[in-house]
Parts: sequence; structure tokens; C-alpha cells
Amino acid sequence: MAVALFLNSSFILALSSSTWLPSRRTVCKLESIVELNGSSRALQATRRCELFDLHKEIIHYKEAWEWQRSIVEKRHDLIELDQDCSDTLIVLQHSPVYTLGTGSSEEYLNFDRKDAPYDIYQTERGGEVTYHGPGQLVMYPIINLRYHEMDLHWYLRALEEVVIRVLSSTFSIKASRIEGLTGVWVGNQKLAAIGIRVSRWVTYHGLALNVTTDLSPFKQIVPCGIRDRQVGSIKGLLEELRPSDEFGEQTLPTDSSQLVDLTHRSLLREFSEVFQLSLHHNVISSMDPLH
Repeated sequence: MAVALFLNSSFILALSSSTWLPSRRTVCKLESIVELNGSSRALQATRRCELFDLHKEIIHYKEAWEWQRSIVEKRHDLIELDQDCSDTLIVLQHSPVYTLGTGSSEEYLNFDRKDAPYDIYQTERGGEVTYHGPGQLVMYPIINLRYHEMDLHWYLRALEEVVIRVLSSTFSIKASRIEGLTGVWVGNQKLAAIGIRVSRWVTYHGLALNVTTDLSPFKQIVPCGIRDRQVGSIKGLLEELRPSDEFGEQTLPTDSSQLVDLTHRSLLREFSEVFQLSLHHNVISSMDPLH
């Protein structure tokens, strides 16, 4: 059962669980068949998505947060003018920081907020406290759900689907959802946290996937308010598995930066596939980001 709050014409989705299915628009695309040179081919028209790829950078949380809100505001302006625009995806890593959702409780902080080991930001996303830091890939999709599926449950499940596919296709790791808990899990370990806000059907905030993350800062909080489960990382899981021959002919990198790069490529590929988006690389000006 989903929990949604309505504030200032925006939805905050905090909790939901079910199975992901392609959007109705995607299904319609896949079912469209044309005759071309005597052969049938499925039409898979894709929507344009501007990609701001900073996955090798360590970005302060507040800066990325301001980028998102600036883009969302511009999307709203275009919607008011009844104009379409491309979707946006920001990919990056953060310097160490704790973030809380709109309704987060400080009981999930294992320290006095005045003596916090890292910066803390109270945000407008759904969900409880989490940690961001180097080695964790963060994806901030800013997409207009009017052109995908106007269903917040579907959107959360789609984000989970991206990570589930990454873990399966790239690392032969079987991940899953847990009924009643948002995120992606391998056994008792949560590898990806998701917290979103949707304002007039434009999404922001997003997902964080632990790749080579130092997990010790999670011990200072109750991640996502869940006391009886652990936080894991791709690197940690791979170290628990047998040598690379378990992955067939593929040799997985042992270097942390290479592992982040491999995961990043897989994330972009699966995100593009799940959301049927064509990613176009763009550049952020250090003086005037995303304008």
C-alpha cells in the first residue's frame, strides 16, 4: 500500500511495493508493427533525455539539490506554456552527507544533530534518513511522467527495475524487491535506496546505489528507518563470492574506480532501456550549471 502526501501541488511517495511493468506508452510502441522492405519491425520510438554525467566527480549535496530544483522550475514554466521539453538525468557521487525526507524522524540519528559527523540536509523527498558518499552512484532523473506513466507506484518500481537489471546483467547478482519496502535488496542487504518527489508530474531526487561505498557512516543512523536489515554494496557482495570464473567469461574489475565505471555504464544502459529514453551527453558549466 502506498503512502502519499499532497503538499503544494506535489506528491511525496514514501512507501510502495509491487511488480514493475513497462508503461502503457512503451507497450504501445512495442506493439506497433510496420512493414519495411518486406519485413516486420517493432517501432521503439524513444524520448530524448539530456545526460549530465558527473559520475567521476564528487559533488556537494547542496549544489546538486539546487541544480535539480532549477531544472524542475524551468520544466514547470514550459508546462505552463504548454511546451514539451526533453527529460534530464544527472549522475554523480556526493561528498559525505546525511539527508532526511520531509517527514523524517530524528530518532533514526544515532548522534546529537549538533554534533553530526557530516552535514545534514532536510529535503522534500519521501523517506527517512540515508547517507551519501564517495563510491555511491546517485541518479537524479528529472522526467515528465506525462510522457511515461502518470503513476507514482510505476515510477518507483521502474527505478528499482533499473538496479535489479544492472546487478543481474553485469554482476550475475540476483536482487529483488521486498514487499512493503522501497529499494533493491540482495538477501538481507539493501544495495539501493530510493527517495523521490514528484511536482506536477515532474520527478526529482532519485536513487543511490552503493558500489564501493564505505558503509561505516550508515552505522551512525538507522538507514531508511529500517532497524532489522543491513546495508550492502556491490564491492562487498563480489568479495563474498567465488573468483571471477563464477561470472563465466567476464572478468570483473578489482580496482574501485573501474568497478564504479563498469556499474555506471550498466546503469545508463538499463535506465535508457527501462524508461525508453535516448541519452544525449551535455555539459554543466561551473559558473552557470544547467542553465
